[in-house]
Amino acid sequence: MAGRLPAQVATSSELHHPRCQIGCPSSLSSKNNLLPQNFRLSSSLSFPSISGRSCAPHLIKCTTQSAAATNYAPGTPVRPTSILVVGATGTLGRQIVRRALDEGYDVRCLVRPRPAPADFLRDWGATVVNADLSKPETIPATLVGVHTVIDCATGRPEEPIKKVDWEGKVALIQCAKAMGIQKFVFFSIHNCDKHPEVPLMEIKYCTEKFLKDSGMNHITIRLCGFMQGLIGQYAVPILEEKSVWGTDAPTRIAYMDTQDIARLTFIALRNDNLNGKLLTFAGPRAWTTQEVITLCERLAGQDANVTTVPVSVLRTTRQLTRFFQWTSDVADRLAFSEVLSSDMVFSAPMTETYQLLGVEQKDIVTLEKYMQDYFSNILKKLKDLKAQSKQTDIFF
Repeated sequence: MAGRLPAQVATSSELHHPRCQIGCPSSLSSKNNLLPQNFRLSSSLSFPSISGRSCAPHLIKCTTQSAAATNYAPGTPVRPTSILVVGATGTLGRQIVRRALDEGYDVRCLVRPRPAPADFLRDWGATVVNADLSKPETIPATLVGVHTVIDCATGRPEEPIKKVDWEGKVALIQCAKAMGIQKFVFFSIHNCDKHPEVPLMEIKYCTEKFLKDSGMNHITIRLCGFMQGLIGQYAVPILEEKSVWGTDAPTRIAYMDTQDIARLTFIALRNDNLNGKLLTFAGPRAWTTQEVITLCERLAGQDANVTTVPVSVLRTTRQLTRFFQWTSDVADRLAFSEVLSSDMVFSAPMTETYQLLGVEQKDIVTLEKYMQDYFSNILKKLKDLKAQSKQTDIFF
């Protein structure tokens, strides 16, 4: 079946999962070592191809020599407030960083080397370290002195899905296991276990199992959608009188403000009873694309220029792109788009989750409130700019 991802996680015993075929060699023998000088990484393991193409990574092995000379067991104590945020510059990652700093955590951000440095993270008070999940040898040093890893990372649109979201995550989890990280938070996708035909969702599901079988204390949080993503997709094009793209499917998504996601994440992180739990965060209401567009039109005070793409076109395009190796990654992403454009509801009951976390639904931002605040602020700025423009006009 398409999308099945065999994997090997380095733990001290053989573990297997029937769907993801997770087998575990006993190569991580020094779980509590904190990067001694002889810590090295290798990538000697090989994997069979899946569905006619290689889909599983060459996983790393974290090993040490002369373990007795570098034995820190039961582990060098680290502050519970020391965290590493992976993917700190992303939509969710930056909110995780801000929330952590506001709550007094010592925040370290793993950021890929980039031409434009992430200075805003330093300005907030975080420490920035350069590493790349696609280069496993860069990961261990970022974990020294860290208690908790919060993984918000995802691959860039131009990258193969498996590069970061599978190979990179496997490397990160293995290194975290070897370095004695005491808690790991992983963000996944709602309903990922129900769509093995979609590579991204299957990868997320198999990473969930991979993390669980690693034996680390962890929390997996499945998400439905971000309110922030709707700004560039709908709000800005409507204000700029540009085309808004949508489909003819009645998909409903319970979008959530990333600030609320960050707040609930740290509440969960502090609750030891939630170790090993799978949580789903969903917004107060599930919205169709047309409902979101209508809301934005009302708040903007103008109609949208909507271009509708039939789901059948997405499906046909996906099938065509699968014929060519150089377009296979496009097909993988279209598969995810096709699911989002199907007759599905990406939402989940939150009553039990609210009770577990000790929060109330009234404290969760609704999409109406989020969009109202955005449009109020942006329209006020546009009005102020127009007024300033008139004041600076020169008449002859």
